[in-house]
Amino acid sequence: QVQMEESGGGLVRPGGSLRLSCAASGHTYKRYAVGWFRQAPGKEREFVAATSWSGATAAYADSVKGRFTISRDSANNTVYLQMDSLKPEDTAVYYCAPKATLSDVTHWGQGTQVIVSS
Repeated sequence: QVQMEESGGGLVRPGGSLRLSCAASGHTYKRYAVGWFRQAPGKEREFVAATSWSGATAAYADSVKGRFTISRDSANNTVYLQMDSLKPEDTAVYYCAPKATLSDVTHWGQGTQVIVSS
């Protein structure tokens, strides 16, 4: 199995940027897509972005399209989520998983907290 660990969250002002990291360990030789998901207070977890195993394709939720960029460093088994033009509604705990679809995720890590506030 592949285990993922998120990092890079923090407090940022509206309009600011953060870069989240998702480090994989375990059976990283396997080909797997990676997805970022988030859960805001009082809301259900939702899909944010995903990348294919090669990093050649990506998908984004409409709410983050044009502001977030997912990228993959396969040599270091790390996937990044660059978040620009952050809004208060981006405040959430962000999770990554070796799946591109929310319903396919069977195990969640600790996540990393992102707070967008002035």
